[in-house]
Amino acid sequence: MGTPEFAVPSLKILLNSGYDIISVITAPDKPAGRGRKIRFSPVKEFALKNNLYILQPEKLKDTAFIEELKRLQADLQVVVAFRILPEIIWSMPSLGTFNLHASLLPQYRGAAPINRAIMNGETETGLTTFFIDHQVDTGNIIMQEKISIAENDNAGSLHDKMMMRGAILVAETVKIIHSGNLTPVPQNDSSMSHKMLKTAPKIGKNDCRINWQQTGRVILNLIRGLSPYPAAFSFLYQNDKTLTLKVFEADFIPSGKTLPPGTINSDNKKYMNVAVKDGFINIKSLQAEGKNKMNIEQFLSGFRDICNYRLR
Repeated sequence: MGTPEFAVPSLKILLNSGYDIISVITAPDKPAGRGRKIRFSPVKEFALKNNLYILQPEKLKDTAFIEELKRLQADLQVVVAFRILPEIIWSMPSLGTFNLHASLLPQYRGAAPINRAIMNGETETGLTTFFIDHQVDTGNIIMQEKISIAENDNAGSLHDKMMMRGAILVAETVKIIHSGNLTPVPQNDSSMSHKMLKTAPKIGKNDCRINWQQTGRVILNLIRGLSPYPAAFSFLYQNDKTLTLKVFEADFIPSGKTLPPGTINSDNKKYMNVAVKDGFINIKSLQAEGKNKMNIEQFLSGFRDICNYRLR
């Protein structure tokens, strides 16, 4: 069970390992893009190429879908980036249902663990396989693997790293379940204080706006954690003119020289530094509304008076 690109390597490695994939369950087809053409999920694309039986339920509690699952009689269900399952589904297989989660549970339960870890300035995260139970991301842990977060990692690069290593962990998890030689471990969060336990709620628009009053490191982590999608953004102001900018890549330049936060310092050709409380954010790539993504030199070619603007 899976939908996005993140789930494809896990499906592929299980198929190549010789397991009998009796069904692939993914999201319904949806129109996408300006032309609103029907687009298949990455998991469905892979399943079609490999002649796998596909189910695409609109509602997971649909009677016909549940009856079809019962007919298939799966021994094990593997979930990678899918939806929250009702008990009637996750409790169905004799060997259970397990999920791959992109964090070291119980830390960063929720929909956006990759983004949130970088946004919070973590230097380490990981992957967890666990048996699904009644609550979200709380089931007994089967396997875990730690993964370091490099200074130059953003959400996109960490996603790709975890996608590939996650597939290997999924295969190892299926192998150990099949062997019967496993002892799932309860998640040890009862001993943690509320402050120690970090969550990973879905990213909303309010999470993405840059607050230039914050420190440079906090702002840089926000940019990294939201790049390339959904992207951190700010508003460029000059008098009555306002332009939305998405920022994809930046550096932090610590400095004792203080300017009002959001003030722009630039040579109008090759660099654009935005003042923060402890230095400058050097923006390297961005996207203005209505335009394509561009590097800072391309952007500045259309803003010869950029220092007369301000970011808020």
